[in-house]
Amino acid sequence: IEVKVGDSIEIVRFFHCYKRGVDRVFVDHPMFLEKVWGKTGSKIYGPKAGQDYLDNELRFSLLCQAALEAPRVLNLNCSKYFSGPYGEDVLFIANDWHTALIPCYLKSMYQSRGIYLNAKVAFCIHNIAYQGRFTFSDFPLLNLPDEFRGSFDFIDGHEKPVKGRKINWMKAGILESDRVVTVSPYYAQELVSAVDKGVELDNVLRKTTITGIVNGMDTQEWNPATDKYTDVKYDITTVMDAKPLLKEALQAAVGLPVDRKIPLIGFIGRLEEQKGSDILVAAIHKFIGLDVQIVVLGTGKKKFEQEIEQLEVLYPNKAKGVA
Repeated sequence: IEVKVGDSIEIVRFFHCYKRGVDRVFVDHPMFLEKVWGKTGSKIYGPKAGQDYLDNELRFSLLCQAALEAPRVLNLNCSKYFSGPYGEDVLFIANDWHTALIPCYLKSMYQSRGIYLNAKVAFCIHNIAYQGRFTFSDFPLLNLPDEFRGSFDFIDGHEKPVKGRKINWMKAGILESDRVVTVSPYYAQELVSAVDKGVELDNVLRKTTITGIVNGMDTQEWNPATDKYTDVKYDITTVMDAKPLLKEALQAAVGLPVDRKIPLIGFIGRLEEQKGSDILVAAIHKFIGLDVQIVVLGTGKKKFEQEIEQLEVLYPNKAKGVA
């Protein structure tokens, strides 16, 4: 398909597979591919944590337009007897700021022409700390009518990317979507409780209705009785027998002394303040002198990664970090 990105017309391709009852569609364009040499997982949004690629607005504008076209042009509605496009009666789930243009393009490019009239957008906030704030002069790059400027308009006290007036993608996603949801009822309450909790969007969220939905779990993939990644399988009747064996396997795998009696603490999460990583690092120094071991699994801000590495040096038989 062809989409307009900034001042140019770009050709977009799709890859599609059908797995476990779900159509999975991937957007193919050089703007994505040439950015991610090396360790892909940490280079999708920028060359390093906390830094955007200079063309991120164009990249995610392309992604949003491609997402809106896919249900109309791809043969996704797969079954034994029929294969064709989903059509226009679609609910779009937009996740975080990168997809915040979906409700805007839906209204300006489609519904204004009588297309997708029944389509709706639910905007899901996973992490409000990342909002897609860019210089206000970039608004024309999005190819949106002037009536949307107010939804993007944002002023804060930070100097990045520029000081003063900006556009804020997440703000627009919140205001232009039909519903706003987030990852838990508690997080929904937290986001509207204070300026710092909502990262300056608390007042915008209070103007809407935000619904917290607890994260779901694939009970087949995470079934300990059939988990292909564990050497010892268990269920509710055998968990206490399996636990010490799996503990010993973990200790051996990360290079800690194998001892089923010593308390073993585990942390899994992104290494950033929002996840309490600063508190974790400070706390480890307080209790590591006890008869205890700790394993930290995660990546994130460089300073926390370096502090975890330093813990390994200081306490080689007690602390291990796994990226």
